Amino acid sequence: QVQLVESGGGLVQAGGSLRLSCAASGRTISRNTMGWFRRAPGKEREFVGDISWSGVIRYGTESMKGRFTISRDNAKNTVFLQMNSLKTEDTAVYYCAAAESGSWNYWGQGTQVTVSS
Repeated sequence: QVQLVESGGGLVQAGGSLRLSCAASGRTISRNTMGWFRRAPGKEREFVGDISWSGVIRYGTESMKGRFTISRDNAKNTVFLQMNSLKTEDTAVYYCAAAESGSWNYWGQGTQVTVSS
């Protein structure tokens, strides 16, 4: 079993930055693909991006690719989401997840990101 805990969310003005962390416990996640998702009020869950065990990174949209950076520190069993040039439409609850056998089997509880205009 893997437990995931996100942190780093908060209130930021448009154009600002936040760095989210996802700390894993229970076992190492060094061989797991780790993902970030978000859910805005009244919207479906959205894929933000993921990072494979080997460091291959994907982003959900071109806008995210240009402003967000996903990284991992396997020694700390932690994954990060650096978000720059934040927009009001980035307001959402952000979740991290760990993939196993092709499915997102483990989820954190989420951290709120609010971007004000």
